[in-house]
Amino acid sequence: MREELTWRPLTSGDAAVSADLLNAVEAVDRIGENYTEEDTLQELVDPSADLERGSLAAFDGDLMVGYMKVRIRPSADEVHRVFLDGGVHPDHRRRGVGTALVEAGVAAAKALHALHHPALRLVVDVHKCEHIAGVPELLRSRGFEPVRYYRYLEHPLGAAVPDPAIPDGLRVEPWSERTDEDFRSVRNESFRDHWGSAPMPADLWHNKITNQTFRPDVSFLLREVATGTPVGVLVTMSWDADTEATGIRDAHFMVVGTLREHRGRGVAGSLVGHALRAAADSGYHRASTSVDSASPFGASGIFERAGFVPRTRYVRWALEV
Repeated sequence: MREELTWRPLTSGDAAVSADLLNAVEAVDRIGENYTEEDTLQELVDPSADLERGSLAAFDGDLMVGYMKVRIRPSADEVHRVFLDGGVHPDHRRRGVGTALVEAGVAAAKALHALHHPALRLVVDVHKCEHIAGVPELLRSRGFEPVRYYRYLEHPLGAAVPDPAIPDGLRVEPWSERTDEDFRSVRNESFRDHWGSAPMPADLWHNKITNQTFRPDVSFLLREVATGTPVGVLVTMSWDADTEATGIRDAHFMVVGTLREHRGRGVAGSLVGHALRAAADSGYHRASTSVDSASPFGASGIFERAGFVPRTRYVRWALEV
């Protein structure tokens, strides 16, 4: 580690300097992620993170120039996938900061894995946009390999968005405090057979989903009329920092899920169509989503038929420890 820098774990008091770092990174990497202090605070109070044992930040005076943070899985089956995230200020790249942070992240993942899921196999995951310079070389040098690819899709909104059709026997409901647990339950059940996914307990759901970026007016549930069973959900999020930076209000479809026994009925397609119409009516300029390119459930086709087009690609890197 570079001796002229100060190294310490992250704390919840680092929200402002974290936002400054991430916005400096965005100015160069151009991946479409802008942050407010409230956004980064939400990441720092993540219940799946252990900042004291699972994070590290580098400072040049008061300026944060790099960080890493790992998140464990509250529950895991056979494989415990620990997520490692981080970044380095553009002015401090190619100086060994990223290497030190990745090595510290792998070491932290091992330590936290030993505390929480020691009987399982450990895999450390990193998720990064493929065009960021230097990332592939750094991760390969530490033993990571690409294992999955995700496409980021966009849909321009306007008067051309058609009115959606809801399948017979189903009704659409907006999110509410009353239906929140139905949303979470359908998300967990529908993602149970998705690669790399894990159930979200209530505290993580509220931290990651129903936070300040959640848009309940563009989030919907489909329910069977006859039985009252919720069968599909779509959750929309939008970042004020992105709107301020770009002038574009983007409705990001973060979660789209259908219970396994109700697939093939047009549930996901009708939810997407309904949300597109609602987003257009609410003044959003664009909708977006991210899709696993290797998904066996036809997600790419659902969004392409709805008018989404690919813009960028993300890579999931993995290191089996």
